[in-house]
Amino acid sequence: MTEERTLVLIKPDGIVKSLVGNIITALSETKLKIVATKVVNVSRELAEKHYSNLKKEKPDIFENILDYFMGKHHNTPRVVALIYEGKGAVNKVREICGETNPEKAHPISLRGKYGRINSTTGVMENVVHASDSAENAIKEIALWFKEEEIAKG
Repeated sequence: MTEERTLVLIKPDGIVKSLVGNIITALSETKLKIVATKVVNVSRELAEKHYSNLKKEKPDIFENILDYFMGKHHNTPRVVALIYEGKGAVNKVREICGETNPEKAHPISLRGKYGRINSTTGVMENVVHASDSAENAIKEIALWFKEEEIAKG
């Protein structure tokens, strides 16, 4: 692999709000290649592995985050998982996604436009996940994709 890869997950709120096309269109501005994509039903085991760092960092809201990620707040257990590849992939994608907290995100970023903090559940619904470093991207991609599911060339 000569190019950097990054993982993007369109979360359940992005799916129920019919934002998949809008998100992919916005990310096309990066000029990166999509080398893998699939729709995944998120199990508790997968959600726990993906957010394992938050179990210690945010134990008070960990269960609520898992429920959100598994689609319990939006009545869909699905996410759309994509791998983007190219020079500076992590930073290019994160720039378009915006700050993790939608209230702090630039209004034209994906999270600024489409995200919110749900006043009922207190969950930060930020529409997309984007790897925050090249190192984490490698770990996350391995969690979500088998090597044979990733296009070459």
